Amino acid sequence: MARGMRETGKAAGPRALDVAAAAGVSTATVSRAFNAPEKVAPEIRDKILKIAAGLGWMPHPAGAALASRRTWLVGVLIPTLDHDVFASQVGELQARLSEAGITVLIGCSNYDGAQAEAQLRAMLARGVEALAIVGEAQREGVFDMIRARRVPYIVMYSYRAHAEHPFAGFDNADASRRAAHHLLDLGHRDFGLIHQPAKDNDRVLARLDGLRGALAEKGIALRPQHVHEGVPSLTFGRQSLKAIMETPGPRPTAIVCGNDTLAIGAMIEARALGIKVPEDLSVIGFDDVAMALQMDPPLTTMRVENAEIGRRAADYLRTCLEDGTPDDPPPVECRLMLRGSTAAPRQAR
Repeated sequence: MARGMRETGKAAGPRALDVAAAAGVSTATVSRAFNAPEKVAPEIRDKILKIAAGLGWMPHPAGAALASRRTWLVGVLIPTLDHDVFASQVGELQARLSEAGITVLIGCSNYDGAQAEAQLRAMLARGVEALAIVGEAQREGVFDMIRARRVPYIVMYSYRAHAEHPFAGFDNADASRRAAHHLLDLGHRDFGLIHQPAKDNDRVLARLDGLRGALAEKGIALRPQHVHEGVPSLTFGRQSLKAIMETPGPRPTAIVCGNDTLAIGAMIEARALGIKVPEDLSVIGFDDVAMALQMDPPLTTMRVENAEIGRRAADYLRTCLEDGTPDDPPPVECRLMLRGSTAAPRQAR
């Protein structure tokens, strides 16, 4: 049976009265813990939320839906609204589910674990029947809460074989290894790295592991002064490249970037510094956004089939809602797009 599936044919679910009895409080206090948490003492609120999660109970505000136990709502949690990578996924998922009369509720965590948990609790309280969540690095107990509620879910943009979750995504570590091997095969041995924050981001952590593992195979390590972590913006890409190139000592001949925005920023700064790409410096990105192909030279990058991630997530959840038993989706293809921003270093040539 696929992971994340909702069980069917169960007896009537738990009630607010059951939560109140287990917590030793009134049903009114249980209601306030969810709807007006600031009015409940933190230790009591935490106790109620823990008991409710264990029992699989959440307030269900829609009366008609409560009577039928169906809302045909799917919640989608993404980390940001500022990146077209996630917009593409959600757009395709929404289009696919709307064909079946299913409505999508979208929440944004802003890469904050507490916000992510709050958004998921709010979605469950509104009666979502399934969830699509970007990334598996959620706060402790979040997936237990979802499973206790018997809500099917799928994790997007990540993939690990033999994991406890169903995934609609790709192996980030493997993709990063392939990008690193491309540069190593060209002859590069001095690397710089510009990446987005890794805290609570399993995708970034996996890519860092993949990169470092590939370099270690050749006995290479990243110099700390050549690694910059920060907001995934053009400005940070430019600032980081400038700082790396102005650091005393050997200069990197290749810069690995956590996404295309950072890579494009690095290429812009390289031109401003009089550094030729790829003659003096190779730059590689990740995602293959539309602007990557328009750069001069065009950006070498890892292409992620984001629309396909949305389609696979939608099809999985749709089957769950139709009381089917879907197979876990296979990993989505991630391709290395070889373009003009990478070449052999001068010494190799």
